Amino acid sequence: MGNRGKDVPEPVSAETESSSWPGWRGRAHEWRSVADLLRAIDTGRGGIVLVEGLSGMGKTQLLHEAAEAAGRAGIAVAHGAADELRRLVPLVPLAAAFDVPALTTPEPACSAEAADLRLSMVERLRALLEERVGRGPMLITLDDLHWADETTQMVLRSLLPELASYPLGWILARTSGIGDPGVDGLYELLEHEGAARVVLGPLDDLAVAEIAADVFGAPPGPDTLETAADAKGNPFLLVELLRACKLAGVVEVTAGSARLTSTAGVRTGACSSLAGLSASTRHLLQVAAILGRSFSVDDLAEMLGDPVDRLLPGLAEALRAGIVMPTADRLTFRHDLLWQIVTDMISEPVRTALQRQAGCMLLQRGAVVPAAALFMRCAKIGDTRALDGLDRAARAVLPYSPQSAMDLAVRALELTSPADGDLLPRTATAVETLTAAGRPAEAIESARAALTRAPPGPWTDRLRCELAYVLLQSGRAAEAVAEAEDLLARRDLGDELRGVAELMVFHGLIGLNDFGRGRARARAVLADRAAHQDTAVVGALLLSAHIAWEEARADDAFRDIHEAVRVASTGSIAARRAHPRLFMVRCLFGVGRYAEAESVIQAAAADFEANGPATHIASPAFFRACLSLATGHPDDAVAEAEAGLKAADEMGAHAYALLGLAVMAIVELRRGNVEAAERHIERLETRQQAVHGPTYGSVWAVWAIALVREAQGGPERAMDALDSCYADVRRRRWMFMLEPNAAAWMTRTALAAGRRSAAEHVAETARQIAHDNPGFPGLAASAAHAHGILHRDVTALTEATTHHSDPWGAASAAEDLGVLLTSGACYGDTKAAIARLEEAADGYLKVGATRDAARTRARLRELGVRRRHWAYAERPSSGWSSLTDTERRVATFVAQGLTNRQVATQMFVSPHTVSFHLRQIFRKLGIASRVELARAAAEQPLHEPSVTDDPRH
Repeated sequence: MGNRGKDVPEPVSAETESSSWPGWRGRAHEWRSVADLLRAIDTGRGGIVLVEGLSGMGKTQLLHEAAEAAGRAGIAVAHGAADELRRLVPLVPLAAAFDVPALTTPEPACSAEAADLRLSMVERLRALLEERVGRGPMLITLDDLHWADETTQMVLRSLLPELASYPLGWILARTSGIGDPGVDGLYELLEHEGAARVVLGPLDDLAVAEIAADVFGAPPGPDTLETAADAKGNPFLLVELLRACKLAGVVEVTAGSARLTSTAGVRTGACSSLAGLSASTRHLLQVAAILGRSFSVDDLAEMLGDPVDRLLPGLAEALRAGIVMPTADRLTFRHDLLWQIVTDMISEPVRTALQRQAGCMLLQRGAVVPAAALFMRCAKIGDTRALDGLDRAARAVLPYSPQSAMDLAVRALELTSPADGDLLPRTATAVETLTAAGRPAEAIESARAALTRAPPGPWTDRLRCELAYVLLQSGRAAEAVAEAEDLLARRDLGDELRGVAELMVFHGLIGLNDFGRGRARARAVLADRAAHQDTAVVGALLLSAHIAWEEARADDAFRDIHEAVRVASTGSIAARRAHPRLFMVRCLFGVGRYAEAESVIQAAAADFEANGPATHIASPAFFRACLSLATGHPDDAVAEAEAGLKAADEMGAHAYALLGLAVMAIVELRRGNVEAAERHIERLETRQQAVHGPTYGSVWAVWAIALVREAQGGPERAMDALDSCYADVRRRRWMFMLEPNAAAWMTRTALAAGRRSAAEHVAETARQIAHDNPGFPGLAASAAHAHGILHRDVTALTEATTHHSDPWGAASAAEDLGVLLTSGACYGDTKAAIARLEEAADGYLKVGATRDAARTRARLRELGVRRRHWAYAERPSSGWSSLTDTERRVATFVAQGLTNRQVATQMFVSPHTVSFHLRQIFRKLGIASRVELARAAAEQPLHEPSVTDDPRH
């Protein structure tokens, strides 16, 4: 490694951009990105530099120089690297950087009980990073990311953009053209987020000459440069070649210039470092290379069958020659090219045998996943020892890295002979991991191929259960129900599988809206709970709750849902994964119990973090978006929806994505951005068609589509979108039980379209729902609102204005009442009408519904009313006054030193949402760090009127 001279400027100064010193030549342009990053960290900002290039181009050296420069500037440094042998172990680079164990748990006893802990890992690392950076600025360098596992890539994609507000810098390095191609996507995403990309190419002639002068102590002559050209500008190969010339004694300095007297006997490239080693040391290094670029001396001793003290001469020789170097408690080949050359010296048959020996040794030591990485290369069909290692490794990593588990399980299946008794268990594991990794089509194909030739038995049953589950997750509910029912017909089916199969039948029938078939089954299970597993009981309760909700029996539905939550919370992971809280939240929204919904979302989020699965990881954000919209916080609603969509795309968790897109469309519509709302609807419809899996929230998606269609083309287009709800009382009840504003809106829309009979059906359905559910004021307010519109009833509209739980709905009722009071001889109370319309306008403005406020303002103008204070609704585009109320709260908390997670807890939002708000705040204030935000907040008065404050008060 090169060292800086004392006269080299500090990296946080402007002169650093042209830095060049022995050991680091020809990279002034590339170093500028590093210098910019270090200056940003030093001033309280964050940033990312992405480094790539062919092997030997200086990526590791760049990380080393950056770390040393950061240390001199008082910036804490953490370094980690991926490793080919441990590429299947989740989070190796980050675990190394923070000196914590790799985040895996012991092998689960049963894969059905394996929780999905990826979200938990993300949150643990988020907390760790926020705590570390809270002590002061920090630089994290991660090397060899071309070997990074899928989970490491997922964590980096998720956390790096969200932590951009901290004085936290990242430098990520990878070798081009090898390893996981998924790293391409990681680099592209981070570059889109603002990361600087540095590509290390061959050195130019000037840099080559400078390096030669550093090695020889004098400028090189033409013949020396001609020989140096053999390295093709590769810094590592160049230095190795020049040192080989120097060691061979063929360099002569005359007249102030270094020239070569001969090139005979000079070993070119990295081989020069190995040329003078003894045969015994080369043998030692070849065995070490099998263990990876980094290896344990104890492992090497066991492989060689010698005590450690017998290895000392060879290791000392390798250290003196610079082939290996000490790193923490291991030895590491000095460069990837050296390791590769040593590995290539071993013939293929010998290498395979050594890999198997190393795999068996690591398996015996408990290093299951590194052992499996070796077995994946060397094992042959029927190798029981290797297959055992692959099986154990797949189970160990499944909760943390489904992709790695899939690779291991599929490889084990490939190595299993048709006559092997473990063929079916391995097929079941492969199907499970394929499903978890988002490869349902392959999972279904593997399961069905195995079942065509499998005899009946316990493993056949489990495989059929796995098939039913993946069919359900693929959105093929009818096939899933048929498969599960066939399985349940087996009298000797085990209790655990029977419970899971019954749960899948219930889930499938819910997805099909086939409540008729499920009603009798649910009653039978609930009548004899002791005879059924908790999974079956939870499924029966959920189906019963859906039936009650569709029939508008809210008390019965909540009774069943609460019981389902109780049973699931104390039951198996399979029962908890039914996630009854998700349906509970939607029902609570429907009846306007928002405070209770908030606590249920928190509990659901905690459960997802602890148990998964990934298919629901984004759900809390989408439900928070719905809650924020319903309670009149549109900025929070958009932030949560965008955070949810990002998580959904990251994890393949699209189950509730329709809710997020519907929220964003409604917010834009209320703001008057009809074109933007339409774009969200287009995304929603595209996602409906593209996602092959269960999706929820379709009724609410239809509601959002109808709202936008009405804005674009009038009431007739809206009625077309809601045709099934107008025509079918069951669908109508379902809509009204989930959306408090639908009954009034559909009544008004039908009247505007001249279809009074449709309006009457709507109002009557709402009335019946309210009558049957006297304990739910929100349902009564919705019914009164629809009745008041239909029958021009002042008393009913007044009741709706008072009792609507949704602030937008209350404003809408006030507007309808104001309009009614201005029309007809009976209701010509202009003063009362103005008061109600002003109430509506104020209500709309408070929830960001500027389009509705503008319409109400126009009605008031017709009555001769002008209100200057409405001008305050237009926020400036920048500066402190441009911040929304939510953004100010975030800014205040952050300025007080709270982390994103702490702010999220205070405000009942997700850390993703806090990050979203911070980006908006930074953009509006023209800043880029928490330090600058604290300074800006300190300059503000203790209270600054909100742009929605009414100066009359």
